[in-house]
Amino acid sequence: MTVAIAGAAECDLGQTGLSVPELLTQAVSRALDDAGLSLSDVDGLATTGHGRFPATQLADYLGLHPVWTDSTSAGGAVFEMYVARAAQAIEAGQCHVAVIAFASDQRSARSRRMTGEPNRFSDPYQPLWPLSYYAMVAQRYLYTYRLGRADLAQQAVWARQRALLNPAAWTHTQGALTVQDVLDAPLISSPLGKLDCCLVTDGGGAIVLTSLDRARHLRQRPVLVRGYGEVVTHAEMTSAEDLLYPGAAAAGAQAFARAGMSHRDIDVLQIYDSFTISVPLALEQLGFCPPGEGAAWSGLPMNTGGGGLAYCHPGQLGVLLLVEAVRQLRGQCGARQVPDARTALVHGTGGIMSSHATVILEAAA
Repeated sequence: MTVAIAGAAECDLGQTGLSVPELLTQAVSRALDDAGLSLSDVDGLATTGHGRFPATQLADYLGLHPVWTDSTSAGGAVFEMYVARAAQAIEAGQCHVAVIAFASDQRSARSRRMTGEPNRFSDPYQPLWPLSYYAMVAQRYLYTYRLGRADLAQQAVWARQRALLNPAAWTHTQGALTVQDVLDAPLISSPLGKLDCCLVTDGGGAIVLTSLDRARHLRQRPVLVRGYGEVVTHAEMTSAEDLLYPGAAAAGAQAFARAGMSHRDIDVLQIYDSFTISVPLALEQLGFCPPGEGAAWSGLPMNTGGGGLAYCHPGQLGVLLLVEAVRQLRGQCGARQVPDARTALVHGTGGIMSSHATVILEAAA
């Protein structure tokens, strides 16, 4: 059985003043409406990031009795993991319509509290979690490949350029960035400054999955789930084997193998950009360019909505990367639309480069 994404939507973004349940309800309702389905059709639910039992609590709030749920917690990569789990559940007949959703009110609630588990090796140095760890990776990257802060700053400049084409982006009206702007911004954890870091916003989204046979009779052009892969490599940087070789390579290889595709078959990329170092490393590990060349690589349209650096970042971005990929493959992105986009690779990263998950999507013929 082939599984497809039949619906995709954002909830309100930015500084909304809404609660997490309200934002989740928006995301789920809008995605179902996008698909031409209703809550009564949903029998599968995956979500994370709020409460002790996220899927149970969301199901209760929406009045659902799902027969399949998932509340795995793996940071920003988990939504790409959910795609794999939901596709497998639908193929196995465990459920028929699965919704993957996430929302956060962190900006309105001023509630962003990012702390890792206690670690006796790193805690004495009082690192900013996770920023200081990504900064450590960035420092190693720049040293190894003889690059400078300006090479990473270009990622923020490109992200802003893309966001200027997206009316929903937080920075849509803030004008273009220059490399010098990024370098002049306050340094937070060397070599990363304020504009090397993702946004802090409310927001979220949802996608709806079902069988391709059913999706063909719904409202939107189906987007096929062609391949997926994942790996978890470490919890803390003190146990990472090599800072420059995170697990994206393994996740990407699995996804390409399942899809029966190669890099040449991909039209658009959605890569988790929590910090300016995130994209170069992911591109290199996914095999799109050699080590050390990711910072300058621009071989494919990427993060077309603006990404976490310029569009929004509600604490976990992975579901919104999927929403943007689906819209690109349907041809619904207006001024930022990639011409003739038929395939998309979505890659999520969670924790401190701890979890990695890749999904390959294709527009149905």
